[in-house]
Amino acid sequence: MELYIHIPFCKSKCRYCDFASYAGQEQKMSAYVDALLEEAAVRAAQLQYPQMDTVFIGGGTPSLLPAHLLDRLLSGLKELFPLSPGAEFTSEANPGTLTCEWLTAAVSHGVNRISMGMQAYQPELLRTLGRIHTFDEVKESVALCREHGVKNISLDLMFGLPGQTEAQWLETLRMALTLEPEHLSCYGLIPEEGTPLTADLKSGRLSLPDEEAERRMYDAALALLHSHGYEQYEISNFALPGYECRHNLGYWRQIPYLGLGASASSMLRNTPEVFCLRETNPPSLEEYLRMCRNQAWTCRETVAVSPEEARFETLMLGLRTTQGVSEAAYAALHRRSLHEDYGDRLYPLMQQGFLQHQDGWWSLTRKGMDVQNAVLVELMDD
Repeated sequence: MELYIHIPFCKSKCRYCDFASYAGQEQKMSAYVDALLEEAAVRAAQLQYPQMDTVFIGGGTPSLLPAHLLDRLLSGLKELFPLSPGAEFTSEANPGTLTCEWLTAAVSHGVNRISMGMQAYQPELLRTLGRIHTFDEVKESVALCREHGVKNISLDLMFGLPGQTEAQWLETLRMALTLEPEHLSCYGLIPEEGTPLTADLKSGRLSLPDEEAERRMYDAALALLHSHGYEQYEISNFALPGYECRHNLGYWRQIPYLGLGASASSMLRNTPEVFCLRETNPPSLEEYLRMCRNQAWTCRETVAVSPEEARFETLMLGLRTTQGVSEAAYAALHRRSLHEDYGDRLYPLMQQGFLQHQDGWWSLTRKGMDVQNAVLVELMDD
């Protein structure tokens, strides 16, 4: 099983972000940690205190949490959710917010992987995104992690940004590589409704690179990272051998997970009639604190996922990865054959060059990856 903990506090809200994250709310951090531990205790009792194979602390900015609060949070969680031997324990962090005290607390409780948002190298692009760090602070934060014994560091990078050229994207990639991260996530910008960045795009104050330029940026990342020994294991993710993010792979393989905190989601197995229940906590900080204070757990939004929906999700999520979907794993999870459910759609897509089939695995070809959404539409039930 996997555990996700959401820390919604930020020093400043990025201009492209629509996550549940809030600036200027530091006075509520102590109450929030209390609420997380309250929710965790109730969940642990319901789930009979399961071991966790992976843990991921996301945000927001987890590294903004004071070290003494991080220590209290992780001490409490460790008692409720023992870690499996060799568990992957990730925390997100923003450059410029990491401190020796925070890292000491994190590492002492088992954090062994740091995921950091670098996003771009150029100061003007960082300003466009509303990021409050510099590349020098990224470099300093990576060095600080290494000094504390963190041997697994991931950097997030973004392409297709307003005003970004292909030369700038290559420069961002090359500067990231000088820091020798074990993992890189390369995301194309998706403008989200309601964000300041999207408002600027709609008004014409900013404009995005065209589709062909964005495609060339993605191709450049594939070529450059491959030449440096990074293997693509998912559409946006690249790792040195053995450093794939196990937590994210768990999401794509439909491993049950528990989410704690504002806006956090859980996917828990249920009855044969319902493949799983998806439960999502309120996104508002005040609503979440009130839910935990009053133990009003019915405030969660609950959605039942049917076996039919789950079968399509197995296909959809598996095809995000370069490994693809295993016929044997599909049969073990759903007690039906992939061929029985989707054979009449898989084989035509293979003949058109969008899918490949080898040794019991179905995966997207490079041509298929370029039009992944269109492929998935063809696989949907009528």
